[in-house]
Amino acid sequence: MKSEDQTRFLLGISLSDRPKWQQFLICSFGFFFGYLVNGICEEYVYNRLQFSYGWYFTFVQGFVYLILIWLQGFTMKQMVNPWNTYVKLSGVLMGSHGLTKGSLAYLNYPAQIMFKSTKVLPVMIMGAFVPGLRRKYPFNEYISALLLVVGLILFTLADAQTSPNFSIIGVIMISGALIMDAFLGNFEEAIFTMNPETTQMEMLFCSTIVGIPFLLVPMVLTGELFKAWSSCSQHPYIYCVLVFEAMATFIGQVSVLSLIAIFGAATTAMITTARKAVTLLLSYIIFTKPLTECHGSGLLLISMGIILRMLPDTKPSPRVQGSNANAKKPKPLLQK
Repeated sequence: MKSEDQTRFLLGISLSDRPKWQQFLICSFGFFFGYLVNGICEEYVYNRLQFSYGWYFTFVQGFVYLILIWLQGFTMKQMVNPWNTYVKLSGVLMGSHGLTKGSLAYLNYPAQIMFKSTKVLPVMIMGAFVPGLRRKYPFNEYISALLLVVGLILFTLADAQTSPNFSIIGVIMISGALIMDAFLGNFEEAIFTMNPETTQMEMLFCSTIVGIPFLLVPMVLTGELFKAWSSCSQHPYIYCVLVFEAMATFIGQVSVLSLIAIFGAATTAMITTARKAVTLLLSYIIFTKPLTECHGSGLLLISMGIILRMLPDTKPSPRVQGSNANAKKPKPLLQK
């Protein structure tokens, strides 16, 4: 069970004094809104403006995050976790990002979608091995996650122009990214669980400020830093789009961290997976694309997975919980 003593806020909105269903709706709305705007902006930046410098965008995004966090009133004096915790967190985050980007050179889009859609399953499995969690899920939750994954794969591949193209190097890279993603979500949940006074702003601030130097290495090695700087200098309005997208993504990121803190990594992974299905469905409704039987089968499985997940648990999920003394005293995670 999560600690009920910690007061949680989402961009000034108090969550702790609200019922769980309201917390869930507020956090989910923030996440859906942030990443829906993010998707629209990415479509414009990458396809319309042909600005394909992902590392540089993340670099700019990090500085926007730091400004927004400062405006929220967060200072380093409010930190309750040691810096080495966030060095490990940022290292895993950058590794996941790099492997995902690198796998694109070996896997086509349908193949990558198939792998990324399975994220919720390794998150649930990894939860059993992360120190501070030792999470175990009831059987119906695994079935729910499997239905959601298979349904999303069917829906996204229904109108794919090409069949999935697999390469052993690409499979290894995307599998490594999935493992890191699974570890990342559970590690964040472990930080919130073992140090309940950890705020979402601390998590985002520390992982951002530690992660920014990590970004310099691939940007310098690939030459992307200088190419992106030159391109943005010629078209400075790109920065306006990047800043706007970063602001929207900031809302989504804080909402995701709120979901992890309150509901756990696995539930959050299921919500992020469902978001993909909702986004795809909206695109079909808005642009009146024809829905095939494969689309219908995918939606049916997704709906079954969501409904099964919403059924009340007959037994609480067992997990390790520290004493009150340990909860108040910060301690580093995953010490070597």
